[in-house]
Amino acid sequence: HLIDIRDAAESYSAADFRNDALRLIAEIQHRGNIPILVGGTMLYFKALLEGISPLPEANAEIRAQLEREAQSRGWAALHDELARVDAIAAQRIHPNDPQRINRALEVYRITGRSLTELTADKGEPFPFPAHQFAIAPAERSVLHQRIALRFEQMLAAGFEQEVQALRLRTDLHVDLPSIRCVGYRQMWQYLDGECSYTEMT
Repeated sequence: HLIDIRDAAESYSAADFRNDALRLIAEIQHRGNIPILVGGTMLYFKALLEGISPLPEANAEIRAQLEREAQSRGWAALHDELARVDAIAAQRIHPNDPQRINRALEVYRITGRSLTELTADKGEPFPFPAHQFAIAPAERSVLHQRIALRFEQMLAAGFEQEVQALRLRTDLHVDLPSIRCVGYRQMWQYLDGECSYTEMT
């Protein structure tokens, strides 16, 4: 479930995931089965289990405006602006994280309220019983080795060719959330000549 459900040009938020996951969990339980969630990005598990704040949907016009401002003024200037309207979010969001800076300022410009203020309300809690399990190697070096091996397997399976095909599309660029994902971003930069193969891997 929830694999290859969106095009790379489309956005997919933690709220989208929560809605989809809750629907699928209910459907799976209705069929008499036990849903097992495996992954990945803890932000999404956190949103699913703890609820998600009632934030406004993305506004393409405001996002584009913020991107234009970033190009002319720089993301550091926008991070300074965020610090003025939401100091707590600015402390949490790194100045080199354009995606989260953009979202925090977008929320403020849409609602007139800070992201910190709005996220204080988590909304509806998870409506099902859940058991959580984590498998973690005792040595962090083992985890790093497994991550490196996984990336090597992705390369062997044609990951470079996949990103090359994405780069040929005129509607995709390096600032999209899908392209900024770990792995895709590094491969894109390598194909753009911004880093060596060794640095990319």
